[in-house]
Amino acid sequence: MSEQLPATTNLPATPREEGSVDTAGIERLDVTVVVPVQSPEAEIEDVAEALSAELEHSGKSYEILYVFDGVTGAAWKSAQALLKRSGSRVRTISFKNAFGESVCLSAAVERARGRYIVTSPQYVQVDPHELRAMLSALDAGADFVTPWRHPRVDPLLNQLQSTIFNALIRLIIRGPFHDLNCYFRAIRREVLEDVAIYGDMYRFLPVIAFRQGYKIQEVKVRHLKEWGAAGFFGLGVYARRALDVLAVMFLTKFTLKPLRFFGTVGGLFVLSGLAVGAFLAWRKYWHHEPVADQPLFFVGVMLCVLGVQIVGFGLVGEIIIFSQARNLREYRVERIWE
Repeated sequence: MSEQLPATTNLPATPREEGSVDTAGIERLDVTVVVPVQSPEAEIEDVAEALSAELEHSGKSYEILYVFDGVTGAAWKSAQALLKRSGSRVRTISFKNAFGESVCLSAAVERARGRYIVTSPQYVQVDPHELRAMLSALDAGADFVTPWRHPRVDPLLNQLQSTIFNALIRLIIRGPFHDLNCYFRAIRREVLEDVAIYGDMYRFLPVIAFRQGYKIQEVKVRHLKEWGAAGFFGLGVYARRALDVLAVMFLTKFTLKPLRFFGTVGGLFVLSGLAVGAFLAWRKYWHHEPVADQPLFFVGVMLCVLGVQIVGFGLVGEIIIFSQARNLREYRVERIWE
């Protein structure tokens, strides 16, 4: 991993040793724009030009931090040329391999100098003028500003799938989210320092922040264009999305109460097994049919055993939560009045 040190001239960047983070004595800025780069066709200069113009118009000090997720080629060359022209306003971080958007954001937050973090796709997805309203919402007291692309310009089938996905998330967490698939976001720095970012949770950052008590505000933005596939995405994609929804449900509702989740699931298995056993008992005593040699008998036994094991997982989770209760904090204090 290499990173350009803050500079006051347009001299070529000097790579820093991998893993080093030097935050002492750095100049604090208003905004850091974080752009994860995951494609050699990324619109490096278009993103910089569009967002820089809006930030300069708003009078805020800023920097743009490109995080290359194992990407080289034309996008890397374009970023290096932009870096030489822009001096300390543009910096780059590069990974040797691809680690995903969550790792890109974590690495960027450690090195960011802005009190606000703006995450942007690697292309101009929404109208840059919308950034002004999002930053104003942060200035007015919001902790996390998430966009709602309206109206959408991508294919109708994609819009339908996105609508169903976001409606399911709203149903689960009771939160005001209509467009979790748009990554053009404005966030207070302390939110990202407090919220754990890992795996595919980059998509669900607003949900996790909402769950931890931060003030989330959704702002409608003008959608300009969309990258990516259109139509159906394949069974693997839908399976991962279903698992993501399950993970969000568990993280937002049962993190500190695992027995409620595992107990409910295990209880359903046990009840199903008992229902199978009751059905077989009825057939034995009323129709005098043998039970022990029927496959359905073993299904009922396995359902009961599996249900008891799942409940046991919940009990183990409760023991872990109890032993670590002093180190866990589910709430966030906004202000103390004295």
